[in-house]
Amino acid sequence: MAKKRIYLNAFEMNTPGHQSPGLWAHPDDKSYRYKDSEYWIELAKLLEKGRFDAVFLADVLGTYDVYNGSRDAAVRQGAQAPVNDPALVVPFMAAVTKHLGFGVTASVTHEHPYTFARRMSTLDHLTKGRVGWNIVTSYLKSAAVNMGKENQIKHDERYDVAAEYLDVTYKLWEESWEDDAVKVDKENGIYTDPEKVHDIHHEGNYFKVPGAHLSEPSPQRTPVIYQAGASTKGRAFAAKNAECVFIGAPTISATKDTVDKLHADIKEAGRSSEEVKVLTMFTPIVGRTEEEAVAKFNDYKNYISHEGALALFGGWTGIDLSAYDPDENLRYVESDAIQSAVENFTKINPDKPSTAEDIKEFVGIGGMGPYTIGSPEQVADTMEAWVNEAGVDGFNIAYAITPGTFKDFVEHVVPILQDRGLVQTEYGGNTLRDNLFGHGDQLPDHHPGKNTKGVLVK
Repeated sequence: MAKKRIYLNAFEMNTPGHQSPGLWAHPDDKSYRYKDSEYWIELAKLLEKGRFDAVFLADVLGTYDVYNGSRDAAVRQGAQAPVNDPALVVPFMAAVTKHLGFGVTASVTHEHPYTFARRMSTLDHLTKGRVGWNIVTSYLKSAAVNMGKENQIKHDERYDVAAEYLDVTYKLWEESWEDDAVKVDKENGIYTDPEKVHDIHHEGNYFKVPGAHLSEPSPQRTPVIYQAGASTKGRAFAAKNAECVFIGAPTISATKDTVDKLHADIKEAGRSSEEVKVLTMFTPIVGRTEEEAVAKFNDYKNYISHEGALALFGGWTGIDLSAYDPDENLRYVESDAIQSAVENFTKINPDKPSTAEDIKEFVGIGGMGPYTIGSPEQVADTMEAWVNEAGVDGFNIAYAITPGTFKDFVEHVVPILQDRGLVQTEYGGNTLRDNLFGHGDQLPDHHPGKNTKGVLVK
């Protein structure tokens, strides 16, 4: 039996049809309400009631246009299109909660670090220290060309950009303003002591940021660092910087392989695996009984959009399955998309190669991650098995329908996990970082973010 606490994120996106393409058409699905502040407010209250650690907000800056060489399938099927900004829903959710964290996805290749650092500091202030940053390098070519680039930056170079981007933001967040710079001294008319605000003097291969951070230090200074790359380069980046790593693999064995590699990289980077929480994607289909759950799953299957699934797969992997026969085996093709995704999709069934038909069925509910079907006890047992056998620390809970999947999980599964001592019954800290690790609000002193060796001048 698992002994350590299981960490829970809700996996969401400011879009209809996040990980289960086509299920927006189900009569009980409310994902079309993604445009309404009330949807996010209600969801936040539900997740805090279920003692979720955070809501993890995915994002893409382009459309999925690999399948059939067109975006039409993704747009027609609502496959992560249309999509709105993830950061702007956070203040609504923060206003009605006290502890729930917010992991915001933002790309290092399509936004300048100087302005981005201010946006995250603003959110950390407004949430009283409950913000995390999911660092992505943007795998869609459609995003790159719409941001004015000739083509997508090569996969490994994107991580070189990410390393420098993070270096810039660390300097802005951690070094630019001293802890006691802000005085709010009404008697002497001094709001901030200018002697305690420093330029970061950054000049690198990709960015030049000579000046000081625009924002005063927020409760966490640096947001909790999430990262979601499972390629060799991605794992090395995560091992050095990440506090939470999000992975998606179809089986326990494939997940264990990724976790083992990640833990080895973390050790090589001179950090402890205790400093990094590994969360895997997971879609629970819960019924009061197993029979009810199976009936619910069979109902959901009627709404799967295979065209939408193939559109998502094309964007994730760079592989256009319109050129495949249904029973043709998937072939590995190196691309500048998500390299680990192709490898994972070859492991859907450990006993035989994956075909195009397998992939569109698998992606239809839960996207790149697994789903489980059962009674509350069965779902809880399955989650324990993943923790014990794959070595994960927790789960990014994706939905088949929203908010129904989350409601079922909070009402029926969370109490069982709490009774087993696996999910928190009360939050342990006020900031996201302190709740996750219990060691205070800010990065530990030995973290690279505290040791950028920036040249600070007034």
